[in-house]
Amino acid sequence: MAGVTDYPFRRLCRQYGAAVATSEMLSADMSLWGSKKSRTRFPEELEVAPRSVQIAGSEPEQMAKAAYASVQMGAQIIDINMGCPAKKVCNKAAGSALLRDKPLVQDILQTVVSAVDVPVTLKFRTGWSVSTRNAVEIAQIAEQSGIKAIAIHGRTRADAYQGYAEYETIRQVKANVTIPVIANGDIRTPLDAAFILDYTQADGLMIGRSAWGQPWIFQQIGEFLRTGELSDAPDVHIRLQVVVEHIRAIHDFYGADTGVRVARKHIGWYFDRMLSDPRYKQRIFAITCPSKQLAAVNDVLNMIALTQY
Repeated sequence: MAGVTDYPFRRLCRQYGAAVATSEMLSADMSLWGSKKSRTRFPEELEVAPRSVQIAGSEPEQMAKAAYASVQMGAQIIDINMGCPAKKVCNKAAGSALLRDKPLVQDILQTVVSAVDVPVTLKFRTGWSVSTRNAVEIAQIAEQSGIKAIAIHGRTRADAYQGYAEYETIRQVKANVTIPVIANGDIRTPLDAAFILDYTQADGLMIGRSAWGQPWIFQQIGEFLRTGELSDAPDVHIRLQVVVEHIRAIHDFYGADTGVRVARKHIGWYFDRMLSDPRYKQRIFAITCPSKQLAAVNDVLNMIALTQY
C-alpha cells in the first residue's frame, strides 16, 4: 500500500471505521528519510491514535534504530513489513524475502522489540512460494520474540497479487499461536469478511486494495458483523462529497504539483467504481492545475448524481 495509505487516505479510512490505519512502508535506512517522499510518510501530529508506522529492512540494528526514531516522532505501534512482494524490496532481502531466513527473522524481531517501549506487530505472507509455506513457524517465532499481533496475507511471495488468497494457512496459524492474528487478502465484501473470520477464527481483518475508491467499506463490514444486515454504500451525494474533500485534502497535504499527481490514482479508483466509461478519468489525468482538476472532478460527479436520480 506504499503510495496509497498517506495521511489524507488514512484519516478518511479511520473516519469510516478502520480501527488502525498503518503508514506507508518506510525504509529502515534513515539516510533516506530526508527526502520529501519519506517525510510525508511520518505520523502526523494530529493523527488519531493509535499511530502505526511500518518499517522495512533486513539489518536488525538498522531496523531497531528506525523503530526507535519512529517512536520519537510519534509512532505508537511499530509494524514490521515481511510481506511486500515488490522486487525492489525483495532484492534487498527485505519484505517477504526475509521469510526464507528464519534465524534472521528472529534476530530482527527480537532486536526491534527490545529497542522500543511500544507494541511491535508483524505483517507477512504465507511463505516464499507454495512449496515453502512456513507461516506457522514464522508466527511462532514472532510470538516467542515478543510481537504483539500478526497480520497474514493469504498468498506467498511468488503469488504476488495473482490468483486467489487462501485462508487455510491463516487458520493453521491461528490454531498454533496465542497472540492476535489478523487475516488479509481478497476481503472485498462484508460477506467475504464474515466468512474469513468464521473460517480462520482470526481476531481481525486487514483490508488493503478493497478500500481503493470506497473507504466506506470499513463501515459496511463493521455494520454487517455487528447486525448481520447488509447496508448500501453511502448516498450518492455523500460519496461525491467524500471524493471532493479527499482530493482537496491531497492537494493541501502535498502541494500543487505533487498533489495533482497523487490525486490521479484516487480519482481513477473512485471513477472505476462509479463509471463504465474510462474517457472521463483520462481527460482529468491530463490536467495539471489543482483547481482545474478539482473542478473537472466535481463536474463529473455532478453528472453521476444526476444520472442516478
